[in-house]
Order: sequence, then C-alpha cells, then structure tokens
Amino acid sequence: MQAWKDYQAQNKDRFLNELLDLLRIPSVSAKSEHKTDMIKCAEAVKARLLEAGADKVEIYETAGHPLVYGEKIIDANKPTVLVYGHYDVQPADPLELWKSGPFEPVIIDGKIYARGSCDDKGQFYMHVKALETMVKTNSMTTNIKFCIEGEEEVGSPNLATFVKSHKELLKADVILISDTAMISLDTPSIDIGVRGLSYIEVEVTGPNRDLHSGVYGGAVANPITILAKMIASLHDENNHITIPGFYDDVAIATDEERKLMALAPFDAAAYADDLGVKELWGENGFSTNERTGIRPTIELNGIWGGYTGEGAKTVLPGKAFAKISARLVPNQTSDKITDLLINHLKKIAPPYVTVKASLHHGGEPYMTPIDSKAYKAAAKAMETTFGKTPIPVRGGGSIPICALFEKELGIKIVFMGFGLDSDNLHSPNEKFNLDNFYKGIETIPYFHKCFAEMS
Repeated sequence: MQAWKDYQAQNKDRFLNELLDLLRIPSVSAKSEHKTDMIKCAEAVKARLLEAGADKVEIYETAGHPLVYGEKIIDANKPTVLVYGHYDVQPADPLELWKSGPFEPVIIDGKIYARGSCDDKGQFYMHVKALETMVKTNSMTTNIKFCIEGEEEVGSPNLATFVKSHKELLKADVILISDTAMISLDTPSIDIGVRGLSYIEVEVTGPNRDLHSGVYGGAVANPITILAKMIASLHDENNHITIPGFYDDVAIATDEERKLMALAPFDAAAYADDLGVKELWGENGFSTNERTGIRPTIELNGIWGGYTGEGAKTVLPGKAFAKISARLVPNQTSDKITDLLINHLKKIAPPYVTVKASLHHGGEPYMTPIDSKAYKAAAKAMETTFGKTPIPVRGGGSIPICALFEKELGIKIVFMGFGLDSDNLHSPNEKFNLDNFYKGIETIPYFHKCFAEMS
C-alpha cells in the first residue's frame, strides 16, 4: 500500500532515532547491577507502544524482570496476532573487543552497532513501528497484542507463570516472532523451526585447596586437565556426540526437507573467511546448514580455573569449572538431555576428582508447519516486499518460550526474522543493517493484511 510506504519514508529518521535511544539502555538481564536499567527499558517500551497507537499498555511485575503487555483491538471478530519479543540483552563482555561502546550505538556503513541492535530490540521494534504505520494510515486489518519480556536471555524463568495466569489476556490466533535470521536481503527466508537448549554448569574438584605446582605437580590430578579431557571425550573422531542415548529421540529430516535446505545459497569459503577460520568443522555426513539446523550439538561455552591474573603463579588448582550447552532438535527434550549430560560427566569422571553439575536453563525445540495460514501469510508478505518467494530454513538458535506458548495458548508460531547470522549475536560488535530494519517495518503490515485475508 502506497500510504504505508509514504508514512514510513516520512518518518524513517525518527524510527531510527527512537531505536537508538532504546539501545542506549543497558538492559542486561543476567546481571543484578542492571536491575534499574531493566525497569527503565520496560518503561521506555511502554511509552513507545502508547505513542505508536496501542490503546492499552501495562507493565507486569514478575519474580524477576518486568514484562510489557500492549494491545490494539479494532474488532473482536477480526483475527488477533500476538507479537512476542524481548527487551533484555546479553552481557557485553568482553568489552575490550568492541570497536565502539556496546550501549553507545553508532552507524557505520549502513549498520547499527550496539548490543541488542538485532537481538532483539531492533527486531521487536520493527513491529512497534509497523503498528504505528497501520494506525496512522487507518489501515489495520487485525487486532494486535504485544508480549515483550525482559528475561529471554536468561531462559525466561518467569514467563510460564505469566502465560498460565493470563491466558485470556494473551488469547490470539497466531504468535508472530522476529527473533531469528534470514539468509539475506537478496535471498529471503523464513525459519520453520528453532532448536531447544540444555545449559549446565560443571564443577570439578581435585585437592581440597590450590597447591604448589612444583611440590605437588605429578602427584595430584589437575582438575583443569581432567575437565578438559572429559569435555574432549564428548565427541569422537567424526565429531559425533559420544553420550549414550543422546541421539535416541532425534527426528531425522526427510530427504525432501534436506533438498529444500540445499536450495539456500551457501559459500563455504566466504563463510569461513567471515569467521576468520581456515576450515569448517562439524559432524561428518552433514552440510554446514544441516549441522546448524537439523542436528543436535554440544558446545563448551566457557572454562576456567586456577590463576588467570597478570603475570605467573605456579599453582595446581583445587577446582575447575565449565559452562556447557546442548542444542536440541525436534523430539528431544531438555530435561532428558540435561540428565543424560550430567550423569555422563559424573560417570566418566576418574576417581581422583569429584563432579558437581547444575542446570542454568533449558527450552524445547519447536517446528512451525509450512502449510499453516500463518506461514503462508508470512511467505506472501515477504514475496510482496522482496519480490521473491522465501526459502524455508531451520534456525540454529533457541527461543525457549515457543513450546510453552503453543502448549498453554493452543496456537501456532510463525517466525519472521530480518537479522543475519553474521550480525554477531551474543558477540562483541553486534550489528543490524539499516536496510533490514526498514525492510522489516515495510513487510510486517503485509503479514497482517495477508493473515486477515486468509483467516
């Protein structure tokens, strides 16, 4: 619709400046020192929703960080779309690797550099500006609800309680999420699934205190060495996970699905060059896109112990620690994989150390059907603005609340992500292309139009 294009063109600079203001708030949910920043960010989201035309916006307190709910109801007989997003962001560490301040957004070569620019402030804000576009041009075709939480990056520990106690408030016909990526602006795509997650922390204890590495070295097992060996043993020579039972429930992708995934253009050399590695790595027998979409994985997220300060200290540490995550695919469950992983680590630990492990958070894998009205509406919307039919792909990341939403609300989810895998999510120098930001604002109103027409 020309009215949408005209309104967005006239207000694009304001849209961007509002996003930059949101990015300046260090809403890091994982760190207690940012509690006031979380409240400030929730209040900012509320203000922007009201300015965009929402009739009702409320901040709901939880046992953790607050959640923002908003709605614009035009006709109870029209379909309702529930938009989910999150205003919390990952910690910015390591700060020394940022080329600019993580909460001091800058625009370089058409990209916004800031923590949360893509994940997920920039992406959920597209929906806020899409709402404004439709309200101001008097062209809404659906009712729209917003659920913008502040704890996604720490596993959404309090969202289940909110959803279960507010089912009527959240009642909708579909859930629309922009917290995923697309292949590129030249090759649009839609994620048809995300992987689940099991995230644990492991503590390996050897001697009852740190020891002099000269006096005791060679006589007492070093917990860091033992932990490193245990972690290394989780993969075999084919990079296949060695935990008994790990693959038992894995849903095997069909040949047809693998053929569809192969349609996505992929340049392995360019991929490796972008990451600064000489060769790619992964489970034998699968392509890179398959390894990050249809196969489960185990990754070491962090390992520490002993002396890591300036200079030298010849110490044999008493403890070693690691954070380990498993990405899961359909039919796997986070509870089962967590138990398998923890029990396996305890089983393979040699007798000269003890192992303790605890769960940080987990979530279930999720698939969305490509024959649903919601998927077809998303595909039609993208085809309208991109001029190409989007390719269905599987996302490698996790959005823990997906399975929860479907279970409690009884409705399906459709993903419309406009980020890129190369946007440095969870890494220093996170970025979001301006073209992608504006393309999202342009496309989202068409989803509502198409969904209304198909409903």
